Amino acid sequence: VQLQASGGGLVQAGDSLRLSCAASGRPFSNLVVGWFRQAPGKEREFVARISGDGKKTTYRDSVKGRFTISRDNAKNTVYLQVNSLIPEDTAVYYCAAKSTRFFHITASDYDYWGKGTQVTVSS
Repeated sequence: VQLQASGGGLVQAGDSLRLSCAASGRPFSNLVVGWFRQAPGKEREFVARISGDGKKTTYRDSVKGRFTISRDNAKNTVYLQVNSLIPEDTAVYYCAAKSTRFFHITASDYDYWGKGTQVTVSS
């Protein structure tokens, strides 16, 4: 599976972005997809995850109510709508995927990782 994240940019606090993760190489609806981020000097952290059918989602506490993960299986794409951005959201955002029927997986479980997209939020 090849994953390509896009949609990042330089924005001001309070702005919004829509990140996309396009996948190829495997039946997409079988994939649990997660978004992660890594800020300079910090460890990678989980952001959000969505099940293959899109019915289950979960988020880290700090982004609940501001970020929304969704997917369009017809387009082999998962989205991360990021609203009300704050400087602390500045990071490289990565998407990852795993072919599994289980939803509750950890970062180490993911088999496929894409290159990240940079999100920079200025105050």
